[in-house]
Amino acid sequence: MIRDAILACGIVMSYATQLVIPGLSTGYAELFLTLWIALSVGRLLAGGRLESSPALTRFTIFWLILALAVGIGAIVGYFTTVLVLDPLLHDTFAYILLIAITCLTVAEPDAAQRLRRIGWWVVAIATAGFIWQVGLAWGWVHQFGIDPWYWDRFCGWSDNPNQLALYCALFGPLALHLAMTTDGRWGRLLGLCSLIPTFYLGRLTKSDTYLYATILTCLIFLGLRGRNWLMSKGEKPRLSRQIGLVFLIGCVPLAMAMTPYALTEVSSAAEFAKSLTKDKGGDATAETAALRLFLWSEALDKGVRSGSLGLGPGPHLERPPITDLQFLPRPFEAHSTILDLYTQGGLVAVLALAWIVTCAALAAWRARSDALVALAVSIAVFGIPHLIIRHPIVWFALSLCLVARTPQAARLHHLSEDTTLCVR
Repeated sequence: MIRDAILACGIVMSYATQLVIPGLSTGYAELFLTLWIALSVGRLLAGGRLESSPALTRFTIFWLILALAVGIGAIVGYFTTVLVLDPLLHDTFAYILLIAITCLTVAEPDAAQRLRRIGWWVVAIATAGFIWQVGLAWGWVHQFGIDPWYWDRFCGWSDNPNQLALYCALFGPLALHLAMTTDGRWGRLLGLCSLIPTFYLGRLTKSDTYLYATILTCLIFLGLRGRNWLMSKGEKPRLSRQIGLVFLIGCVPLAMAMTPYALTEVSSAAEFAKSLTKDKGGDATAETAALRLFLWSEALDKGVRSGSLGLGPGPHLERPPITDLQFLPRPFEAHSTILDLYTQGGLVAVLALAWIVTCAALAAWRARSDALVALAVSIAVFGIPHLIIRHPIVWFALSLCLVARTPQAARLHHLSEDTTLCVR
């Protein structure tokens, strides 16, 4: 129980980069994650056991391939370019930390149930932190050393609004999954109520990616729920299901009939979509788009020049000239998980990442967990315009997807546990 809470604290506090331990240069997340790894290794040394599982096998294969690809990239980068030591060591330490966390979590006995418990801790701690940050946003509370606003965008405890937006985008489907798969009323209430501050802070960040990811995951979730509802077996046909089926069949001719009227409202729909983005599609959106396109083209050029082998851990791009209103470090990242990984480990690293995310999505699909499928989609959407591979919440979400069980398997597991306890 204590280890679960420590890991959850490390996962949640990973976005709180403004919170630094007094007297140290490290944050609370690194402290909690390192402490959890030390306790887990201590458990093994004390006689604790590990269990082999498909999730552990997949993570082992992925990390071995990634380590090999990034290692080869580092050799190429050493002979072809100038490597900056600090970001190289930062990325290397982050990867080592993530390897230990992912492999140890899925290798523990009854990993699926344990990850669910950690998930509840994550939701509870994140909700408490978000409620406090809502107070910061409204000026109800003040916290020394915290600047919760990045210009007109809310960043809370983060240095960057996009960090907070990523965690909001993943905490939402995670809480929804836990609420849908629990039998307790209070747990369901906590999971559903946590969506309110999560969505509110996500919109305060004014992240366009959060908006797109939320809309897409909601549509996918509702579509999967409707599909499972109509195709559920073993139940007597209900009037509501028959009405829903008739409605879906009637949607096709209705949509065809409404097409001429919908085409006349395209401009209004476009204006409405712009109104949802930051700066309502104005200068800030155009500047961000120009910066992204410049960085992505530079990343592709760097990756191709390395022979698609990469240049090793860390950022490798020069400071972009489109920085009128931004104070950016050097060297610079492409701010895209795919392209940043392409510059680090080449095409092999990108294919390995695509494989592990696809495996997680397929595992959630086979388990018929609609919220986890939406969670995997949210990871994929956020990974396109942002670098998210170093965030622990991403790997915790993938671990949860990889160990997901079907509802029947979960019930059989709980039944076998109850039988074992009765025998004892």
